[in-house]
Amino acid sequence: MSALIVTAHPCADSYTAAVAAAAANGLKAAGHTVTTLDLYGIGFDAAMSREDLAAYQAGDPPIDPLVREHGELVRAADTLVFVYPTWWSGLPAVLKGWLERVLVPGVAFTFDEGGKVRPAMQHVRRIVGVSTYGSPWTYVKLVNDNGRRILTRALRLSCGGGTATTWLGLYSIDTTGDNERRAFLDRVEHRMSKIKASGA
Repeated sequence: MSALIVTAHPCADSYTAAVAAAAANGLKAAGHTVTTLDLYGIGFDAAMSREDLAAYQAGDPPIDPLVREHGELVRAADTLVFVYPTWWSGLPAVLKGWLERVLVPGVAFTFDEGGKVRPAMQHVRRIVGVSTYGSPWTYVKLVNDNGRRILTRALRLSCGGGTATTWLGLYSIDTTGDNERRAFLDRVEHRMSKIKASGA
């Protein structure tokens, strides 16, 4: 089946880009068809416009063709992978904006006749988060790791009850050496290679 990788770092030659490539290699080895969205690379606009909000409130499809295209990629994916650096204890703004603009009614959830939110991503079998942190694990835990909570808790509520989550973090990256960084890339690729594609 299809895996969608969403990555967010302004530099194309960043360590985050290397992590995303390792994740893609592992997923391909497991039999997945992989699409990678480099949000900075494609110049994704994180800000929801007034027109976007009006369409959202009216239950209309997104007005931006790129946002609609990304919504279709989400609908086609059974595995969602997010690769990003944790900044200010959370997601980079462009990734947070992507969630807000792409995962709208009709893509991530629907409303029933009583106005209650119902999940619309039951096709997603696994959510994967891979992040680097400037702080040690103890500090990250203390501040609640907001990006992880958004992806593995809030986003998971829009998926099926059986949707699994996987989290891989490299902590204290500012003081890690080359060997530790290479080892983490190997860990990411190996872990992704163990996520079996549907029908594989």
